[in-house]
Amino acid sequence: MRLISALCVILANPVAAEKISLNEISSYFNNMVTAEAQFSQFSETGETSTGRLYIRRPGRIRFEYDPPDATLVVVGGGQVAVFDPKSRDEPLRFPLRHSPLNLVLEREVDLAQRDMVVAHFEAGSETAVTLQDPENPDYGFIQLIFTDNPVQLRQWIVQDNSGGRTQIILDGLTEGGRLSNVLFNIQYEMQKRSE
Repeated sequence: MRLISALCVILANPVAAEKISLNEISSYFNNMVTAEAQFSQFSETGETSTGRLYIRRPGRIRFEYDPPDATLVVVGGGQVAVFDPKSRDEPLRFPLRHSPLNLVLEREVDLAQRDMVVAHFEAGSETAVTLQDPENPDYGFIQLIFTDNPVQLRQWIVQDNSGGRTQIILDGLTEGGRLSNVLFNIQYEMQKRSE
C-alpha cells in the first residue's frame, strides 16, 4: 500500500524540466541569423523602458527605445553606439568586446568549450546560463534565460563593469526575417542624424 501511495504522489507532481544543455544553447545561437522582438527593460533603479530589438548574427544588434526615451543603441562593426535623442553630438561609443553581449554575438558560440560559463541551472521551467569573459571579468556578466521545446531566449540580465544591472524581457521573438544592413550601420545613423 505504501508503494502505491508513493507512486501516486510521484505521478501527481509534475516533473521538473531538465536544464537545456550548453551544446543546445550554443547551437541555438549558431543557427540564429536574424531575430526581432518587442522588449521591456527594467533597471535596478526602477526605471522601465520598452522598444524593439533587432539581431543579426554575428556581431550586430539594435535597440530602438519607444518614446519618451527614444534612445537608440546600435551594435555593428565591433562597436556599440548609444544615440541620445536629445543631442546632436556624436554617440557614446565603446568596443563591443567590452560588453557582455559580445559573448553571444560572436561568430561561433561554444559554451561547453570556453571558460566563460560561471553558472548553468534550471529555474522552474526555464534554464539560466551566466556568462563572463574569463580574461576580462571586470567587463561584467550576462545571465541568459531560455525556455525549451523549442529552445528560445526569453530574457537576459546584464551587470556592467560599474555594477549596474539591467533586465531585458523579450516578447514575441521571431527568427529568420530579412533585416537591412543599414539597421546596424553606426556611420549611416550618425550621418542621418546630422542632416
